[in-house]
This record gives sequence, C-alpha cells and structure tokens, in this order.
Amino acid sequence: MTDRAQYTPGPARGVRDLRHSPEKVWQALTDPAQLREWAPFDADRSLGTVGTTVKLTTVGAPTPHVTETTVTRADAPKVLEYNWGGFDMRWELEAVGGGTRLTLWTNIDRRFIAMGAAGWHICFDVLDHLLSGTPIGRIVAGEAMKFGGWRRLNAEYAKQFGEMRT
Repeated sequence: MTDRAQYTPGPARGVRDLRHSPEKVWQALTDPAQLREWAPFDADRSLGTVGTTVKLTTVGAPTPHVTETTVTRADAPKVLEYNWGGFDMRWELEAVGGGTRLTLWTNIDRRFIAMGAAGWHICFDVLDHLLSGTPIGRIVAGEAMKFGGWRRLNAEYAKQFGEMRT
C-alpha cells in the first residue's frame, strides 16, 4: 500500500476518466473483494448479474446499516443498476481512449449532494489507485470527511450543484 499522506484529491468534476478498461472497472464495481478495497459498502456477493439479491453493508458508519438489494440491470461492462439504502444507483461505463469514463447517477437528497459527491470523489480516487496497482486503502464516511481535501471538494461540489449554504 502506498503512503496515504501523498494522496491529494484533484478538482471536483462530474464524471471520472479512469486509465483502465471498462472490463477492469466493471470487475471493481461488481466483485465483493474489490469493493472492500474502495467502496463505502461491503457486498456479500457479486453485483454483476440481474436478479441477484445482495446485502450491502455500510462501512465506517457508527452503526452498520445493511440494505438488501436486487440488481436490476447488469449490462457488462456498460451499465449497472441497483438500489442502495433507498437511493437508485446507476453506473455508466464508456470506453474512452484506452480507459473508461465512469459516471454515477443517484437520487441522493439535494441537501446532501455536495457531501455525497465529495465522498464518492475520494472513493473513485481510491479505486483508480487500486486498479493501477498502488492501493492506498479505503477512505470512507467519517474518515473521508477528516481527510485532507474533503472540505475543499465539498465546497467545490456545492458551488457546482448550486447547493445553498446556511
């Protein structure tokens, strides 16, 4: 594992271009062992097959929250859909150059969109490191919020999404 102290999140952006093939990214989105390395939840089985029932358990929360979901779409390696904790999740993978443009669509509460985007941004950075063979370890929930760069990302996403601050 590389030193986390060397990691700094890049600027906020709506989609993520990864340097890895859609097939490799698809595996990281669906395989429980890979999800444990970067995602904010653990899965008890693969998310790669339509109709599969999967238990997703939050990581880093004061009390783990378990959501049972059914994969509603799994068009490898292009589109993955399921529901996590009441939020629809749609992952789109598009081959771009030698890599993948990854887009996550979700119906998160508007009041928390910047916070969610900042958290997913860090998860995607961790995913990119993992797929590059230089893992830095999962950074989620409260740990992500304490991590250098999270506040800046949260503010940048709030500005992009027009989130009102009080």
